This record gives sequence, C-alpha cells and structure tokens, in this order.
Amino acid sequence: HEASQTDEALFRRLCPSGKPYSPVIKRRLDKLGIDSTKAPEDFTDEEKSKFARLDIDPDTITWQRVLDTCDRHLRRVEVGKGKKETVKSKEEGAPRIQHSRDTGFDITVASEVMAVLALARDLADLREKLGAMVIGYSRARVPITADDLGCGGALTVLMKDALMPTLMQTVERTPVLVHAGPFANIATGNSSIVADEVALKLVGKDGFVVTEAGFGADIGMEKFFNIKCRYSGLKPKCAVIVATVRALKMHGGGPPVSAGKPLAKEYKEENIELVTKGAANLAKHIENAKKFGVNVVVAVNKFKDDTDAEIDAVKKVAMEAGAFDAVLANHWAEGGAGAAKLAEAVERACKANDEANFKFLYDVELPISKKIEIISKEIYGADGIEISELAQKQIKQYEEAGFANLPICIAKTQYSFSCDAAAKGVPKGFTIAVREVRGCAGAGFLYPICGDIMTIPGLPTRPGFYDVDIDVTTGEVLGLF
Repeated sequence: HEASQTDEALFRRLCPSGKPYSPVIKRRLDKLGIDSTKAPEDFTDEEKSKFARLDIDPDTITWQRVLDTCDRHLRRVEVGKGKKETVKSKEEGAPRIQHSRDTGFDITVASEVMAVLALARDLADLREKLGAMVIGYSRARVPITADDLGCGGALTVLMKDALMPTLMQTVERTPVLVHAGPFANIATGNSSIVADEVALKLVGKDGFVVTEAGFGADIGMEKFFNIKCRYSGLKPKCAVIVATVRALKMHGGGPPVSAGKPLAKEYKEENIELVTKGAANLAKHIENAKKFGVNVVVAVNKFKDDTDAEIDAVKKVAMEAGAFDAVLANHWAEGGAGAAKLAEAVERACKANDEANFKFLYDVELPISKKIEIISKEIYGADGIEISELAQKQIKQYEEAGFANLPICIAKTQYSFSCDAAAKGVPKGFTIAVREVRGCAGAGFLYPICGDIMTIPGLPTRPGFYDVDIDVTTGEVLGLF
C-alpha cells in the first residue's frame, strides 16, 4: 500500500473523516506527538505524512510467518510473486515492478507471540508487549512496531483467552498448570509467568511450586533465571536437576542413541566407568546452577536397568560437585510415593536458602556482545565467541534503536554445551559461533542464532508417519506409541 499510494491517499483511508480514532490510532498519534483531539481534516500535510507513511524498508523486515509442521524448504522463501503483487514504476512508461522480497518461516514455538504469551504478567502487559513487537525498520532506521501497523489491539483480542493457563492434573490429582510452549533451544523454554503466579497463589505462602525449564540446565534454566525471573520478579531458592544413568553413560562415551532403534547393551548393563566419566556433565550443570545463588537438588530418575552401584556413583559425583542433595526418584514405577524423598529434599533445600541469595549472571546494561560472551564462557564453558559480519551489523542496529539493554536468549543445540551436537560430556577448547542476532523487543530479549541451529526443523529420512495408520474396521489409530 505504501509503495503504490500517496501520503494523502494513505491518510484518507487510514483516518476517514467523520470516523472516531480507534485506540491503536490514538496510540500512534501520541507516540508521534500529534494532538489526537484534532479532526483528520485539520492535520497539516506534514502531520498526515508523518502518521500515514511508515516508510518501511523491505530489506529490514524481520517478521517471519510461523507454522507447526516440519518443512525445511520454508526456511527461506520469496513472497509477493503473484500477478497482482506489483507496483507502478516511478519511471514514466516503465513496466510495473514486482513487489516481492525474501523471507522465511519459523516453527510456532519460536514465534515472538509465543514468547510474549510466556512472559506477559497480565492482560495489560500482554497488550503492551504485543504492540511493541518490532517487524522491521523504516528507511530512516526507526523501528516499526505492531502498534505502528495498527494491529496490536487485534493481536491482543486473538490472544486474550490464550493468556489463561490450562488447569490439568496428574493421575494422583495434583494440580498442574500447562501454559505456553517456547522451546528452550530456539526460544525461552519456560512455561508462563501467569501460570507461576496462579500456582503460587493456589499453594499459599507455605506451599511449593515446581516450574519446569526445558532441556538442560545450560539452556532452559539459564533463560529461566536471566529472562523469566528478571521480568516476573520471582526469586527461586532451589533448582532440581534431573539426571539419568543412561544420559550420563552417553556423555561418558557410550554409543549413539537414535529414536526408534534398540538401545545398545552399554545402556542396559552395569558400567560404572561410563557413568562416572559422563557425570562430569552433571557436575558442570550443578556448577552453573550455583552461580545464581540457588541450592541444587539432583533427582536421579531411575530406569529399570539401572543398578544401585550406578545410582550411587551419580549421587557421589553430584554431592562432590556441590549439590545440596542427590536423591533417587522412582515415580515412574511408584507414582508420587517414588518422589516423596525428592520432595522432602527440595523442601529442606528451600528452607536452607534465602531468596536474597538469588542473582543474575549478567547486568543487562552491559554491551550486547559482552552479555553473549558471559553466557558462552560461564554457562557453556566456551573460550569465547565469534560474531559474524551480519550479526555485528544487527547488534549495531539494536544499539541504535535503544534495545541494547535487553537480556539475551541464545538459540543453540540442546545436545551439547558447545554448538557441536556430537560433543558430549564437558567439551573444551571451543567457541560459540553467532550467525545472526534477531530482536524480540516486544517479548523483551535479543535472540542470537548460534552454530547450525534452525528455527524450523526438517524431517528425517524415516519420519514418524511411517508407523502411523488406521484400522478401517474399528477406526483405531495405529503406531502412535
């Protein structure tokens, strides 16, 4: 519309005479310092142009479409190729210009809208965050927000019911609040602030709320502390790190594990050496958690093939690494009773700590690159960071736009402390390669893309749908589990 209409035509369509200004139009007028009590016909030409023309630079548009399927071919696409998607050339007699541009898709859990849902404290905060999402920049390098486009209010209407957490229950009728789904490897990796607040109100001042952070403590936990707690104001006293003998064997040099394939014998037979070697990975996670001033309880999640000696080896390493306690958790087999000792350990850990001990890893006022470096060195154990030319350019743009003081949400593989998914245990002598840095100004963080992580997955050679079918006689679905 901007490319094909004059300022006067744009203004006339956006602010028709005789129609009251909508709330989002009043927001933009206030932002621009234009008197919102003036009638459209009383605007000067300069005010009309200032309001109506965002002057979006198509090359700076960062907003991507999302969908919830794996499709690697949508990572990079060209849009605007239809016959009708053309604009008149400024040169007399020249053919119309195709109004196309390169863009891409993300998976839904990587959408900034999902992150906003998870980090909003209430409906008013949701409205402000959605309206503040930046979709691109003007040719004068001014950030263009959802409110500038006029859709912040409509977005909030679509999301208002989604702000309400889903109340579910365990098989033993313990209340569970399920809310939001930003993956930890490509987003914030935590349930919503609203769900935590509701849960805290339900349990009362003497109760306990357990909230999950996705993937390893290097990803989900770090983002929980540095991003979610920064915005919620909540100060945790204890972190529970879940460990399994099988996972630690893999980190100790065990054979690769592939979904759908039988486990190698190393994972089914006692092997103290593999467990002890791999437990260095657990020790690093414990070290990371303690940097935030919380007590650490390790839950050793028992599988049927785990031996007492292997479990004792995990406990020993955990305690030597500084855990407050390390407890066997057998709730898979025994239900709540199998996690009772874990719950008691968490209660003791919380009582032994003061929330005043909680601290963030970095000051948000530090330069963007410095914050990325601190996370990479302190949490991942990297020697340093390598920032691409594109990422450096983006960082400069965020600094100029006033976004330099936002916390950092690193997107990287969940399989290793490094960017190499195959590097198990506690890798040494590596750097974190920052390919690009995306902005989520509405949600409230910057989003470095590191290594070869993708924000929309592709399918493997043998996708899960090979196993799914239906019994046409009974209607029973086959192969889901």
